[in-house]
Amino acid sequence: MPQDGSARAGVAQLRASDADPAGTGPPPVPEAAATVRVLTFAGAALAAVYVLGAGTEELRLVETAGRAASEYGLPERLTLSGGSPAAQAFRTGRPLWLNPTALASFTEGGPIPSRAQTSLGALPLRAEGRRLGCLVAVGTCADGFEPEQQRFLEGYADAVAGLLQATGGTTPSLPLGPALRQLRVGSFALVPDTGLVDADETLLDLVGITPDEFDGKADTLLAHTLPEDMHALMSVLEPSAHALGGRVLEFRVRRPTGEMRWLSLSCRVLPGSDDRPDQVLGVVTATSVLPRSTDDVSRIQWLTAALDDATTVADVSQVVVTALREPLGADRVALAELQDDRLMVTVLDPPEPAAWPEAWRSEWRSQWPDAPVSALPTLRLALRDGRMDLWPAGTALEPGLNGIGPGGLAVLPLPAKGRPAGLCLIGWDRPHEFAPEERSLLTATAALVGQALKRAHAHDAEQELATMLQRSLLPRRLPELSGGAAVARYLPARRGLQVGGDWYDVIALSEDRVALVIGDVQGHSAGAATIMGQMRTAVRAYAVEGHPPDVVVSHANRLLVGMETDLFATCCYAELDMEQGNTLFVRAGHLAPLVRHPDGSTEEVQVEGALPLGIAAEAEFPMTSVALAPGTLLALVTDGLVEAADLPLDEGMERTRVALAAADPSDPGRVADELLGDIGRREDDVALLLLRYDGMKTRPIRAGWAVWRLPDAVMHARRFTSRTLRRWHIEQVGDSVLLVVSELVTNALVHTQGSVHVDLTLRGDRVRVCVSDSSPRSPAKPVIVDWESTGGRGLMLVEAMSESFGSMPVASGKQVWSEIVVPPADPDRPRPGLWTDQEGLP
Repeated sequence: MPQDGSARAGVAQLRASDADPAGTGPPPVPEAAATVRVLTFAGAALAAVYVLGAGTEELRLVETAGRAASEYGLPERLTLSGGSPAAQAFRTGRPLWLNPTALASFTEGGPIPSRAQTSLGALPLRAEGRRLGCLVAVGTCADGFEPEQQRFLEGYADAVAGLLQATGGTTPSLPLGPALRQLRVGSFALVPDTGLVDADETLLDLVGITPDEFDGKADTLLAHTLPEDMHALMSVLEPSAHALGGRVLEFRVRRPTGEMRWLSLSCRVLPGSDDRPDQVLGVVTATSVLPRSTDDVSRIQWLTAALDDATTVADVSQVVVTALREPLGADRVALAELQDDRLMVTVLDPPEPAAWPEAWRSEWRSQWPDAPVSALPTLRLALRDGRMDLWPAGTALEPGLNGIGPGGLAVLPLPAKGRPAGLCLIGWDRPHEFAPEERSLLTATAALVGQALKRAHAHDAEQELATMLQRSLLPRRLPELSGGAAVARYLPARRGLQVGGDWYDVIALSEDRVALVIGDVQGHSAGAATIMGQMRTAVRAYAVEGHPPDVVVSHANRLLVGMETDLFATCCYAELDMEQGNTLFVRAGHLAPLVRHPDGSTEEVQVEGALPLGIAAEAEFPMTSVALAPGTLLALVTDGLVEAADLPLDEGMERTRVALAAADPSDPGRVADELLGDIGRREDDVALLLLRYDGMKTRPIRAGWAVWRLPDAVMHARRFTSRTLRRWHIEQVGDSVLLVVSELVTNALVHTQGSVHVDLTLRGDRVRVCVSDSSPRSPAKPVIVDWESTGGRGLMLVEAMSESFGSMPVASGKQVWSEIVVPPADPDRPRPGLWTDQEGLP
């Protein structure tokens, strides 16, 4: 095989780098050289892209690539009605593969000059039903392109078509190189004598090495290879004299993230002047691009590794489909778990109900059907005996299995620890002969899948338990707020037990005050989740007692210190006045909040920081006051959203800020989803809390009265109430409101010490009466009131007169409240304006 000039140049660079030990490695491989290498292994000496000319009936040549680009000439334009291979493929929409004899029958559209050993492939470029052009591949093999080469070139044509479709059918940039990057096909040139490798960026990315980290040495690539696959690779890195020619093998690499990846390597050993191996040229790709070896040992090796990476039952199911359906030429594959004498289907391929028996469709109540084992005698016997059954074409089976494998059916019990874990069905439509080698392969496959299915089921059960624990510790729903809307999102970490220490909460303190809190307990374990649940409960309890934000966080800090745990927690607490927009922030070692202003600008709120919770009992937690305008969007996040191994914190915060600025605040739920986006493999759990502050549409009217402890204090409270109701023009509820005020003020004066305060609030069609005192004890209604009792009926009367009634703790004691509905007023009567009264004496 003639050697490519660009590949020779790369090898020369490698030899020069070896001669200069001070070098930092070979320079990056030019994209053109990488494209040449890949096309060479696809059997193409030349590839050309023709696109449909705008408003014309001709194909126009826009790009060529390959080692023979200067040796062959292709026409610049081809008419669609002409007899060229490209025009024919474009019109029919089907690939056209021509060996030298077939190519000779075409009088136009072929390479110039024509040669006896030249073959050609013409592949239509189509995307979303739209015809875009044609990809022409010129080969130098007398037998034409091999089937594997044809499949690769067809995938290559699809990638080129996708790029053209993305640009509207135009070619602002040359598509051949980017299409190879999209297919993730890497290439290399190796000098066996020196061990230096000229690798392109795609190959380095497949292995998990950045160009800056790669020093051009084969040992650096081998360091990422699994030890059991090292022997096969050494035969490529150190080829013997009789190993000249081509080789194809598969191997596994462990990427820096811990992910294991299967790669396929196709290479050719080229001789030097003394017939010894001079260099190795090759391409590497993910196994989904180039087909795996059909050798049974390779299949079992691949299946073992793939099942080792599969963690969930769904993962195992997909591996089974990939390992069995296409390699065995099967038409159907079904996998089911055995649970309580029922077969719970985990995957059907194809997934359409019409492809499976009619009896199964009646059991199709969820994603997949399930059925009792007793309803399928053939499967029941196979599970009981633990024996694989292979039913040839024409075998009469029960109706529940009709149509699954008219040409042959394999029933594989999946053993695990001496008991069946499930069952696999493999069916063929055409008559299928079960060769001895295939029987051995199926037996080995069943044992591997059974163990993996059992392990995955235990994993899923553990994750379900962890999810239930996490959900029980986080709010089930967020409260509806007057003057705003809050949404939250939580995503568990994708490693270990999917339960972590992130938490959030929205606490409605009153009709016009709300508290937002988000936090993160150190670690990802059941212990961290337990601490998280305790902290969330504590913060909520301290908040509803009426403490200001700094006291709430201080109390939570003392609680965590007193738990004598090694874990600490970060926290950001915000208390928002929904009427005025004033917000008090406290930040304990947590990330700063983000705000999106009504004009679309965003910023980090400059909140004064403090130590994380659980570090020092006497830590102080200063408050920062910020005014929010209606239309502002407030975002509280944890570090899992903005920080990762490959994402610095500052960059992550900037990305989130930019995404927040670009979002539409009219739908906070959609904003939250956009902020999460596709964050890929999560090493940490993620919590996100959003609040859109709209401001209260109906401003409340308030009046207050400080009750003096005088013999006629209740009378003065009633007079204040009467004046207020007259001023608000709602005298129609005077009797009910005066009764409530009398009873609540009397109870406060009789049963408590200290100050008493009456607050009246009118919001919409409701009057709220609040009486505050210094006692933390909630009022209690008597269980039994005797007919002759002179008291004990006050709270019963209040409850009877009120639409709603209750009490709540406040910082200085408690507040007993009652709400009374105001009936519709005369429309000609004036309504009250907006003011706040704070009265003392009458």
